[in-house]
Amino acid sequence: MDFDDQLRRYFGTADLGAIPPEARAAGTERMRVDFGLEMNPGRRFALWALMYMLGDAPDLDVAFKDAAERNAARDFMDLIDRAAGD
Repeated sequence: MDFDDQLRRYFGTADLGAIPPEARAAGTERMRVDFGLEMNPGRRFALWALMYMLGDAPDLDVAFKDAAERNAARDFMDLIDRAAGD
């Protein structure tokens, strides 16, 4: 899943600054629905990661039943948080 492609899919543009609030809310809702329906673990993780980067991810214990997936998500969160701190 390419980041820009996912932004275009859910928000109609790859430019985060150009997304109006109502489009962001609608796109986020579509992501949550797709996340809930997705069966492929890799795609689920990619959707969760995008939602996390946008500040709209569900809590880990809700998003991932598997402990290994929760740990991978925690690692991802740490990497993103460290990168944002630079």
